[in-house]
Amino acid sequence: MIVVDSNVLAYLYLPGEYTAAAEALLEQDPEWAAPILWRSEFRNILLGYARRKAISFEQANSLQREAESLLEGSEFEVDSLIVFELARDSDCSAYDCEFVALAMKLDSKLVTMDKKLLRAFPKHAIALSAV
Repeated sequence: MIVVDSNVLAYLYLPGEYTAAAEALLEQDPEWAAPILWRSEFRNILLGYARRKAISFEQANSLQREAESLLEGSEFEVDSLIVFELARDSDCSAYDCEFVALAMKLDSKLVTMDKKLLRAFPKHAIALSAV
């Protein structure tokens, strides 16, 4: 099982530079996990695409449902104290630190393309492009 950042989900469902890498990652390790926060972050990404008319509202809704299906049973709460500590000791947001906290909780790696997370947490985060 691996923890995936919301940007990895976006690369999987929205064609772009790292879509092939996200698809290969899913094939290599289909057990993806994320903190419950991923839902709101992914909704926000999809809304941005819909507002720019890159996808329709209906497509955004459909993609959200597909992603929810992919992560069904693999969404987790994280400990607030650990998130606070990770955010305090790094330059990362509490939102981003939820993904790191989950990777630590599951004794797994966080796959992301977030440069701040990759720099701040090299023991826990790996780049999608490096997988």
